[in-house]
Parts: sequence; C-alpha cells; structure tokens
Amino acid sequence: MINNLIDFYIKSHPVTLGVLALLSIYFIVLNWVFFYRYLYLNSWLEKEATSLESLLLGSSSVSQNSFLNNFIKASANISKQLLDLGMLAATKEATQGLSVLSIFASTTPFIGLFGTVVSILDTFTHIGQASGSMSVISSGVSDALVATAAGIFVAIFAYTYHQLLKRKSFELINILQMQADAILARRV
Repeated sequence: MINNLIDFYIKSHPVTLGVLALLSIYFIVLNWVFFYRYLYLNSWLEKEATSLESLLLGSSSVSQNSFLNNFIKASANISKQLLDLGMLAATKEATQGLSVLSIFASTTPFIGLFGTVVSILDTFTHIGQASGSMSVISSGVSDALVATAAGIFVAIFAYTYHQLLKRKSFELINILQMQADAILARRV
C-alpha cells in the first residue's frame, strides 16, 4: 500500500498532485463548515421549537432565547413589518455557509477533471518520447483518473451537506414564521 502511494507520487504530474492537495483542503473546509453549521442550527432549532411550544400553550410572547425576541423587545409596537425584518435577519443567519458548500459542490468535479487532463497529457508526452506499450498507457490513464475520482468524491459530500443544511435552515425559518404568525394573531 505504501509502495503504491510512493509510486503514484513519483509518477504523477505536479499539477495533479496540486489538484489533489487542493481537493484535500476543500474536503477539510467543507466538513468543518458542515459540522459547525449543523450543530449550530440544531441548537438554534431546539430553542425555537421550545419557544413555539410555549407560545402554543398560551404564553403571551416568545421566550427570551428566541431570535425574534431581539426584535420584539427593541420596539414598543410589534408589527408585521418588524417581524418580517426579524425573519429576513434569521434567514440570512440560518443560511450562512450554504454558498461555500454550493461552490465546492459545483467546482470540485472540474478541478479534478483539470488534474486528470494534465496527467493524461503528461502520459501521452512520455509515450511519445519512448516506445510504450498499452500497459504504459493504461497505467498513466488510471493514475490520471484519480484526480477526477477525488473531485467527484468531494463534490458528493459538498452537495449532500448543502442539502442537509438547506433543509435544517428551512425547518428553522418555518418555526420562526409560526412564532411570528402566533404573535400577530394574538395582537389582533
């Protein structure tokens, strides 16, 4: 196994190795963004669900931990516009990090493909310089395809994480909207 990695490192084009290094960094960043945001959104969702439950059980206002509480206590007059402003601010906060995951999901296959193309060009250059058999070609192409596989691997995680966080954000915004509607219904 170690010998295969060393052999791959020696035979690979520097651009391909750079692409693999970049994809490794992308993978670390997207995991960090996902787990940080996922835990944050879960915690926030729990607070808002508790606040909504207390509202539905007869409380006159949202709990102190609710995001909307900051907007409600800042104004003596609670209005639809004020709560809409709170909803916009909550949406902005809840969807942070999604653009990074979206960019990673859409660009990593192309980054991997770039590494593959450069490596295949390098393989054909070496074939042209020396007489090579089909085993030389297949070995070079198979090593080149590692970059594409790595790009697709990272893209799968980025896309999946993006969808999971998007769904969590949607759930959170819906709970906040229910709280805002409950508050407005009590004011009428």
